[in-house]
Amino acid sequence: MRYFGKFVMPALLALLGPAPVMAADRQPPLVLAAASLQESISAAANAWAASRHPRPVISFAASSTLARQLAAGAPADLFVSADETWMDDLAGRGLIAPGTRVSFLGNSLVLVAPATSKVRVEFRNPARLAALLSAGALAMADTESVPAGKYGKAALLKLGVWSAVSPKVVRAENVRAALALVERGAAPLGIVYATDARASSAVRVVGVFPAATYPAISYPVARLKASVNPEGEGFRRFLVSRAGKAIFVRYGFSVR
Repeated sequence: MRYFGKFVMPALLALLGPAPVMAADRQPPLVLAAASLQESISAAANAWAASRHPRPVISFAASSTLARQLAAGAPADLFVSADETWMDDLAGRGLIAPGTRVSFLGNSLVLVAPATSKVRVEFRNPARLAALLSAGALAMADTESVPAGKYGKAALLKLGVWSAVSPKVVRAENVRAALALVERGAAPLGIVYATDARASSAVRVVGVFPAATYPAISYPVARLKASVNPEGEGFRRFLVSRAGKAIFVRYGFSVR
């Protein structure tokens, strides 16, 4: 028995290999993500955690706000932006880990109204469109810095109605804040992503902006150069994998 206990058991343990490291023994990655990704990336985080990984900690805000926080030294493992410009900004500062940037999602731009609204919009008549959009407050994310607001302004400029509409624009800190204004009835109309409208039962889509009126909406993800948590890179790879992209498709995003 002494022989078994002293020699055979260690040999069996060596064959079995080291005990698996449980999720509780690893640090969850910190992810800074665009506000429009709330439901989808949370679902991706749940799926990642179901595979015995620590669930990522996610902070949502406007891409502009998050990028500025990172530029100021805020810690994070991953950044997911709703446009390429803010990722470019961080890359230009040397804050992105080389080879980790992937543009993997797309979206579209819509006009929403409260669910009870009877409004219907046609984009082919600029005069009518200008009259409709300037009849009351128009909720938009900030048009100078937040991606959803910049896309929306580009569309209105292309349609030739920005000058008439801009005095009625109520600028929100991010696209979800703009959506909330319409949900509460504080604004009769708002410009948001199609995925935002899909996530809310309190609004309805009353018009879809022609894709040719605004730049292609692109969501890149990248690991921060300062990140030392291997879970961050693992989660990044999962997000851009076939399984990860399938989650975003369920929430209305297009994938690349």
